[in-house]
Amino acid sequence: MIIERPSSARGRVQAGWLDSRHTFSFGGYYDPAWMGFGCLRVINEDRVDPGAGFAPHRHANMEILSYVLSGGLAHKDSSGGGGTIGPGELQWMSAGHGVEHSEYNASKTEPVHFLQIWVQPDRLNAQPAYAQPTAAETKDGEFVLRASRDGVHGGVPIRQDVNLYSLALGQGSRARRTLDPKRLYWLQVAQGRIEANGRALEAGDALGFSEESAELILTGAGESPADVLWFELPPAR
Repeated sequence: MIIERPSSARGRVQAGWLDSRHTFSFGGYYDPAWMGFGCLRVINEDRVDPGAGFAPHRHANMEILSYVLSGGLAHKDSSGGGGTIGPGELQWMSAGHGVEHSEYNASKTEPVHFLQIWVQPDRLNAQPAYAQPTAAETKDGEFVLRASRDGVHGGVPIRQDVNLYSLALGQGSRARRTLDPKRLYWLQVAQGRIEANGRALEAGDALGFSEESAELILTGAGESPADVLWFELPPAR
């Protein structure tokens, strides 16, 4: 089964300094048909005005990833984690038994554009943790592993049976992935335009795959390179 989630169908929340598009139910946006996809609970596309941001607030038992598309995002949390995340960088914070954190636009003059991603962990009340590796080296048409379960396969050590890849696709470039029907998959177009087995997708569009065994062929379809996130997820319980 292939699930379509067009960009235009997402929820939208505007708060003056914030323009946010929600793939799944979050905060003031609620749709019982879109409560998540397996353990993938949140994908918010956020644009934050210069100098503005999310004041300190608390979370527990959630894996929180921030992927910056443009600008700079300043993070600080009560576990001691902190730093500024730039374009192409992925930040991981495991809230564990509870952590307070803030996220602000690091610039006083330019907006920041990023994806906020939440994954439900496979364990409860663990010690909070944080990691901010430098931006991964990318090659056109190659999947780059950005997160894996406990970091065993590389990337940040997310506490869930998830492999998260980023993929850059120039116009006409191709990448292939063979789907295992025992896994769930989520394709999120962060920027640009692609085709997925001939299906046209643009920034903000997403596809979910459940019990699929076909080969997926992704092709860059825009004048500027596309930026794609690919999630390999455990089956829903």
